[in-house]
Amino acid sequence: MLEEILNALLPLAGTGMESILALVFIIIVFLYSALKVVREYERLVVFRLGHLVGSRGPGLVLLIPVVDRYVRVSLRVITMDVPTQEVITRDNVTCSVNAVVYYRIVDSNNSIVNVENFRDATAQMAQTTLRSVAGQADLDELLSERDKLNVQIQKILDEATDAWGIKVTAVEIKDVVIPEGLQKAISRQAAAERERRAVVINAEGEKQAAQRLADAAEILTRQPGGLFMRLLRSIPDIAGKQGNIVAFPLPMELRHLLDAFNQTAQPLPPAPEENKQEE
Repeated sequence: MLEEILNALLPLAGTGMESILALVFIIIVFLYSALKVVREYERLVVFRLGHLVGSRGPGLVLLIPVVDRYVRVSLRVITMDVPTQEVITRDNVTCSVNAVVYYRIVDSNNSIVNVENFRDATAQMAQTTLRSVAGQADLDELLSERDKLNVQIQKILDEATDAWGIKVTAVEIKDVVIPEGLQKAISRQAAAERERRAVVINAEGEKQAAQRLADAAEILTRQPGGLFMRLLRSIPDIAGKQGNIVAFPLPMELRHLLDAFNQTAQPLPPAPEENKQEE
């Protein structure tokens, strides 16, 4: 009798164990679908029955399975390489330009709701803006004033992507490739400019040196014995070299003898008349 009862309860026990395992499995699946761990640099954009609920995170986020759907968005800075673009500058020069764009998402809701794919949209906008800005600049401006063009491109991109919840932090033009023939012409122009500057600097130096020599000559002429002292200082430099003949002139002070002789040769002024004797 006891054996029959046990045989009757064993199938029931097996059925209960399977139910418990099934229940545990359902609970695990529910928790896996409902609980999400969001990192510090991420946000979950949650949709409930197709309606936007908002962004969630960071930390542990509880979702309703089957009802809620989410999109994971990263808030870190994204580096995007803009492919090389063929550009005709304002002065009709064909060149190739490439750049790099740094941006990040500041509004995760708009980045998912307002645009289908914010990465592709930002990439296409960056390429179009790069061609437009580079086409409005001269070649010299494109080569020497990249900082101004970078700021201009960044401003245009930032305004265009603002509705997508994207902030463009920086834009840098990496390289400008011009034809080889034009490179040689620019090199010749730069060499000619350097030669012109060298000639101008040399002429300016000659002018300043001549002015200084004139001032020195004037000072030496005004001072008695100045030229003779300058001559004495120059003789050691000349005598120090072998094979030189030094002609030492007479002292410069002898030139004053002629002035003194001329003064003595002049007639003396008439003597004043003697005063009449007093009557």
